[in-house]
Amino acid sequence: MQILIIEDDADVAAFIQKALEEAGHLCDRASDGEAGLALGLSGRHDVLVVDRMLPKRDGLSLVRALRHENGRAGVLMLTALSDVDQRVEGLKAGADDYLGKPFAASELLARVEALGRRRDQEAPLTRLVVGDLELDLLARTVKRGGEKIDLQPREFSLLEFLMRNAGHVVTRTMLLEKVWEYHFDPQTNVIDVHISRLRSKIDRDFDAPMLHTVRGAGYRLQA
Repeated sequence: MQILIIEDDADVAAFIQKALEEAGHLCDRASDGEAGLALGLSGRHDVLVVDRMLPKRDGLSLVRALRHENGRAGVLMLTALSDVDQRVEGLKAGADDYLGKPFAASELLARVEALGRRRDQEAPLTRLVVGDLELDLLARTVKRGGEKIDLQPREFSLLEFLMRNAGHVVTRTMLLEKVWEYHFDPQTNVIDVHISRLRSKIDRDFDAPMLHTVRGAGYRLQA
């Protein structure tokens, strides 16, 4: 599973990441609520492990915002608070489960994997959101800042792949295999052409660019 750890204590975050990665899961990390929400809204994570007390945006506010945007990832909230009312407040905010600190790695893993199984039984993701960029997989529409953007079918597929991997560098090989279904490099500039067209449509009329070229590596979409 792809798991996002949102925890400002570096030692605790490293402990969680080690336990999850040793079990075969992939992890991303954020150290504050704002960065955590931006990553959480990317739609690529199966489970979020969220500390309740975070800088910039607390865990409760983060989860409420995630659910408001139709975020479907399972949420395990971590807290040092043992009061029942505090735990109930977290569950009402949209958390799926609670785990008190300190905790054993085995219990953390069991709870995360249970949330992952529960998510697999739910309806598939139909909407991707990165910052103010939205992609509706059912309606096949794209909007940025509420403004509709018309894309050709290949541009739509390219953007979908970039949004599913938002914040990460996507290589030319990955794009050729996943978007064009080439399992070899045909030595063509087709990727450059489509990236240029896509960038002109999603960035041209907006102040902050989202589609970036990472020299010598590939491309990255980020808010």
